[in-house]
Amino acid sequence: MGQKKADILVRYAGLATELIAGLVIGVYLGGWLDKKMDLVKPVWLWLLPLLVLMVLLIKLIRDTSTDKNGKRK
Repeated sequence: MGQKKADILVRYAGLATELIAGLVIGVYLGGWLDKKMDLVKPVWLWLLPLLVLMVLLIKLIRDTSTDKNGKRK
C-alpha cells in the first residue's frame, strides 16, 4: 500500500473515531442531564446526540471538501 493511501486511511479512520466518540459522549451526557433534571421523557438523550451529529457532519464535509481546482481546502 502506498504512502498516500495509508495517509487517507488514517485520516478517515480518525474522522470515524471522532464521530463515534462524539455520539457516545452525547448519549452519555444526555442521559445524565435527563436524570439530573428528573425529566419524564428523554429530551436531552435525543437532542445532544443529534446536535453532535450535525456539528460533526458539517466538520466532515469541510474536512473532505475540495475547491474548484480539485485541491483540498
